[in-house]
Amino acid sequence: MGVQERKARQKQELRQDILDAATELFVEEGFDSVSMRKIADRIEYSPATIYLHFRDKDDLLDNICADTFVNLLGILESLANEHPDPVDGLRAGLRAYIGFGLEHPNHYRVTFMTAHWPNCETGTPCRSDETGERAFSFLRDGVAACVQAGQFRSVDLEVTSQTLWAAIHGLTSLLITCSLFPWADREVLIDSLLDTLIGGLRIQ
Repeated sequence: MGVQERKARQKQELRQDILDAATELFVEEGFDSVSMRKIADRIEYSPATIYLHFRDKDDLLDNICADTFVNLLGILESLANEHPDPVDGLRAGLRAYIGFGLEHPNHYRVTFMTAHWPNCETGTPCRSDETGERAFSFLRDGVAACVQAGQFRSVDLEVTSQTLWAAIHGLTSLLITCSLFPWADREVLIDSLLDTLIGGLRIQ
């Protein structure tokens, strides 16, 4: 590995260390309570180093959310070719979303459960806006495919997609935050939710 490649790798590793530290602190203390200095202290660097990579806290949050969406999209897209039946594909995608949140609870909390949303510079689109829309479009397209295949009744695609997202987010966030509740078997619970959602959309 050459000098330039090594420097690029080290820069990327430091960037990821900063994002990981910020994610942990946003979960532990809340976005508003975390300063750039706290993040720098967590990784034992100076605040000036953070500013070499990120403009401010909003830029950090934007990149955390965008990276989360990109990783989620990668999983969803990999499933697309595995399920030729659109309903099976939609169900697999909904399950994968829940699984992703449970496997990455800190990133899920920051991306989907933080009251503050990234405030990007005027005229500069947030990365998280674009990647988030791509993720939601994936869900909307999945619903449309089920309708076009004659397996779902005719529905308002936007309303139905938002309803599905609200439902799977609700279960995901509850399983993350209410771990002491005596939940039923997790897999049974997820299957029950998906059966209810998809069953309500099928043509009877």
